Formats: sequence, structure tokens, C-alpha cells
Amino acid sequence: MRERVIGAAQMGPIQKSDSREVVVSRMLSLLDQAADQGCDLVVYPELALTTFFPRWYMEDQSEIDGWFEREMPNAATQPLFDRARAHGVAISFGYAELTPEGHHFNASILTDRQGHIVGKYRKVHLPGHVEYDAARDFQHLEKRYFEPGDLGFETFDNEGTLMGMCICNDRRWPETWRVMGLQGVELVMLGYNTPSVNSQNRGEGLSERLYHSELSVTAGAYQNATWAVAVAKAGLEDGFPLMGGTIIVDPDGFVVARTTGEGDELITAHCDMDRCQFGKTTIFDFARHRRVEHYGRITSQTGVER
Repeated sequence: MRERVIGAAQMGPIQKSDSREVVVSRMLSLLDQAADQGCDLVVYPELALTTFFPRWYMEDQSEIDGWFEREMPNAATQPLFDRARAHGVAISFGYAELTPEGHHFNASILTDRQGHIVGKYRKVHLPGHVEYDAARDFQHLEKRYFEPGDLGFETFDNEGTLMGMCICNDRRWPETWRVMGLQGVELVMLGYNTPSVNSQNRGEGLSERLYHSELSVTAGAYQNATWAVAVAKAGLEDGFPLMGGTIIVDPDGFVVARTTGEGDELITAHCDMDRCQFGKTTIFDFARHRRVEHYGRITSQTGVER
């Protein structure tokens, strides 16, 4: 048995006026709770340090850059790294990254239990649009403020567990999971900030949105025989509702823990990484069963071609 005790640290809303220091203090509280419950890994949401700023249309680049982190850790987040190291707990969280070369990414990092960054991911599947859209109830300007990730879907051997990351919309694309599955991934961590309403389909309710989120994660976990942790930022943020639905999923696609509200909330699960091996050596034994000669369209085209 290779057991990890994993904490999924859902966060309630972060208002536009909240400082990084205020947010980090909440993250520290969740980390302390996780340590008290024996966790050795805690996963936080996408854009865990700020409000979901892509809902706001901005033209001033200096204003836009104010939402981004130029280094990690930095003065505001160093206490989180220090506390995680003191507890002996690895962490993963998302943030807006501004590189020294001036590139803007929606990023996520992973540390080991000593507080060293051992993995980074940059969001590949950016939803939304570039210019202001008056037809929407609210904006979703990720394509305006971020570039598509350039690191691919890599996996990282973190203290004996093969871990991968993705962010929000990535969970809806089966290619995300399969690329990591082909590397033998045992744990996929993802954070999201998903609106409770669809700005382009008002007939879609919260229950449908929660179902589609959970369906994506459970299917990805099952079809690649991996544990998965999907963590929300939720609640009424800047007047706009974000859905919760944080879950921990086993390699058979079953939800083993879920949050009950839309505020700061920790859920935990004892996760035996050896449970991944049955699926990886039977129905999803890729070496025996994949037929790549028929999969060319997956990488040779983007849009539909009849």
C-alpha cells in the first residue's frame, strides 16, 4: 500500500478588494486543519490568490499585471510555503503568472513536503473570448489576459507518487487526461473557478453544471485509472456566483469525498496509489489495447471536418 492522505481545500469567494495577505491567511487556516487531520498533500483552487479577474474588462496593462505574480514564492506567499514545510505537507495551488520575459499564464505549481517547487503547469485550454461582449451577462476574458500554456501535460514523481496537474476547463477535454495517463499518472490535481450560471445559456442550471464538472473528472479518473482531486473556488465573488462541487475521486471513477457548501472547506481522503494498478494492467492497459493507427485525427485537425 502506498497511501497518501490528501486534502482538497475549497475556498470561498475572494473579493476584488481582498489583499494577497488576507487570502493567504485563509489558505494557512485550511493548511493547519489539513495537518491536524494527517494530510501530507493539500490542493487549492485555480487563481487561489485573487478574485477571478477575467470577469472584468480591462485595457490598462498595468492594471492587468497587478493581478499577476512575478515570482513564486513571493513576500505574500512565503508564509504559506513556510507553514507547509513546518507541517511536512506538500501543496498545489493556482495563480496568475507573469514571467520575466513578459508572458502571462494561468499557472499551477506543486511542491514536495519540504516546500520545494517540483512541478509547474500552465493552462492549455483557455475558454472565453478576447474582446468585450455586450451579449453576455458577465465577461469571461481568459483569452484576453492569458496565453495558452507552453509546458504541456507533464507528470512529476513527487515522493513516490506520479502526479499531474490541469486547470478548470482542461478537465473537460479527454486529451488532458490521456496524455497524463500515457505517462502512468496516479494523481491528477486540478483547481477551478466555474460560474454557477452559463452566460451563453441561461437555461442551464446549477445542477447541470455541477453534473458536467463531476462527469468530466470521474470519467477522466476512471479511463486513466488515476486518483483525481478537483477543487473549487466558490460562492458569491464580486457579486457573481461560483459553484462549489469539490471532489476527490478514486481510480474506478467513484467520488470518495465531496464538499457540502460554497465556503472555505476542507475534505480529506486516504488514497492508496497502488489501487491505480488494476485498471492500468487490465481494461486500460494501453500497451496491449490502444490502436494508434486509428487516432490520427486527434492531433492532425482541430475543428470538425465532415
